[in-house]
Amino acid sequence: MVRENCWEYMGCGREAGGDRVHEFGVCPAYNIDKYNGFNAGRNGGRYCWMVEGTLCQNTIQGNWAQKMRHCLTKCEFFKHVQAQQGGSLKY
Repeated sequence: MVRENCWEYMGCGREAGGDRVHEFGVCPAYNIDKYNGFNAGRNGGRYCWMVEGTLCQNTIQGNWAQKMRHCLTKCEFFKHVQAQQGGSLKY
């Protein structure tokens, strides 16, 4: 079962055909298939904290090291996935 992905949960509009693609481009988490299925998501949609260039608070984020502190402590979507996945969450 595929669960809700970050672009759906956050409503960022960076999925293909989204309303913010013209401004920020398609989110790399939407297109990166090497993480397909991780945490029951599509592509990087439930593993976005490991993908450079995702959008957070209207700012495109940098690399993993720059993102993780925020994701682990403040990201509502990360907490949502963590609660759903329990002990099987991929970091």
